[in-house]
Amino acid sequence: MQSSIHRIVVLALDGVYPFELGIAHRVFGELPDRYEVVTCTPDGRPVRSSSDFGVAPDHGPDALERADSVVIPPFDLRLLDDGLPAATATALARIRPGARLVSLCTGGFLLGAAGLLDGRPATTHWALADTFRRMFPRVTVDPDVLFIDDGDVLTSAGAVSGVDLCLHIVRRDHGSELANSIARRCVIPPWREGGQAQYIEQPVPAAGASGTAATREWALAHLDRPLTLADLAAHAGMSSRTFARRFTEEAGVSPGRWVVQQRVHQARRLLESTDLSVERIAHDVGFGSAISLRQHLNALIGVAPLAYRRTFRTTA
Repeated sequence: MQSSIHRIVVLALDGVYPFELGIAHRVFGELPDRYEVVTCTPDGRPVRSSSDFGVAPDHGPDALERADSVVIPPFDLRLLDDGLPAATATALARIRPGARLVSLCTGGFLLGAAGLLDGRPATTHWALADTFRRMFPRVTVDPDVLFIDDGDVLTSAGAVSGVDLCLHIVRRDHGSELANSIARRCVIPPWREGGQAQYIEQPVPAAGASGTAATREWALAHLDRPLTLADLAAHAGMSSRTFARRFTEEAGVSPGRWVVQQRVHQARRLLESTDLSVERIAHDVGFGSAISLRQHLNALIGVAPLAYRRTFRTTA
């Protein structure tokens, strides 16, 4: 836990994306007794945004010298066409050793260009993951996750996953209660399950083509059953191998993983909206035992069923 004010500096570059530029202020700004958030540019001058307005910050690069965390929103990647701009490199050099580095979406390209991700795991928007790999071969890129916490360097995927990451930082710094409180005030989920695969654009099956959508709908109505791969494939009228391939192409995750996610979703809804025992909920959603439900809930959202219920149970 941190007791003093944590100073967060948002570094805005030319072509900065307005939504992501405001994420740190929106999330950390909810806790003015814990965080101070300021915005700067590499040379203190205004920068244009990706929209039809400019950004004129109150701070120059000297703000980076006093930063406990530096947040880098996405920007116009053409800035890196000829390598890291000199003014930006000089600004980054002002960051004190030990400061936490946080990139939102393609802001990670700046950290990559500066060599700050070499030898580390990182993520970015799935659509640019291959480009990221080509540009920064020393970085281990995971395009599926919403964010990666590698201690003093944290990276997130596209747009809203920047909110996920900032909430994670609050949770890491000050616990789940404060993070959940901020999430509720912002009317967003405190934790999103799954990774980027569920958001990757998938080709829509042509009318009349066989797919797995009907089987997914059937499975949701029968979560209390075992639902093995063979069961799902039989319902779809496919071989297990063909079904698994098509399912993953359409849903972005394997059948087994998807079933677990749906069972956890349903368990969370029941924990929030009913007084059913954990054992009964586990049975109704197909986990079979409270121990199994506890293991899966912990694996996906990091809390036990009763702790989750205490946090999110709606009271009359």
